Amino acid sequence: MPATKSSTTNTTSVAAVKKLYTPPKKQSPSNAIDDPTENLQTFLLPDLVQFTFEKAFATNASKDVHLFYVGRDDVHDLLKYILSRVTISLHLNMFGFDDAELNDIIMQLVLDPTITVLITLDQSQAGGVHEKALLDADQQHNLAAYNTHFVVGQSLTHQISHTKGFVADGRVACEGSTNWSSSGEGTFVVTGQPGGTGYKAQNNTQSVITDPDTIERFQNELITEHMTAQAQAKPAGTKQQAKLPPDTVTPAKSAKKSPSKSAKKVTKKPAKKK
Repeated sequence: MPATKSSTTNTTSVAAVKKLYTPPKKQSPSNAIDDPTENLQTFLLPDLVQFTFEKAFATNASKDVHLFYVGRDDVHDLLKYILSRVTISLHLNMFGFDDAELNDIIMQLVLDPTITVLITLDQSQAGGVHEKALLDADQQHNLAAYNTHFVVGQSLTHQISHTKGFVADGRVACEGSTNWSSSGEGTFVVTGQPGGTGYKAQNNTQSVITDPDTIERFQNELITEHMTAQAQAKPAGTKQQAKLPPDTVTPAKSAKKSPSKSAKKVTKKPAKKK
């Protein structure tokens, strides 16, 4: 959770930025954020079997993608498992961002100068406490100095930014209908199983993908969406290059040239009569 704001501004010290944030004293078993030996370099989908209702995958299950179900599988701990093992990069666009535990992990990645982080959030959803924690850190300190780029915006045509997914370390992608909230993820209130007093779960899905082509294409899309939102956030008065209509062809500079002297038309004089 965010701590009291520091009086120092525009500081480029990691220690100074960390004063804005205090990680939780107790972390769940799936959260390996403080264990430097845990990473995603050898990640395989069967690592997530522990979060399924059946505690097993089918014998013919795909090795490239697996679909998990909110209200049945432990999607909340699954997300913590992947995110807390990021050591290289995180490209994230999340429509609903209202999960304190996931926010704790994200904040620690944001404040690690060895990890590149691109975060895109939807403009209509950006008033929550966790979005504010990221905004406060970004506004008070230059998070770009920590390889972190954070922006709030819309789609290219100024609709909601409804993407709900990320690419972790360029090796694992997560995408689906799951918003980051207690009911969106169906966070368990009873250890190891759905149900119990106060348990709430929306009908959502969460896919986890290890197919290299899909990961590369999704990461490129996340970067594009981030740059689109970033362009929208430019200060008023900033000039942008106008785009040409699709059918416009810019003529080459050499197409129009003033005729040279040597190219002038020569009028022949009539021959004299003998």
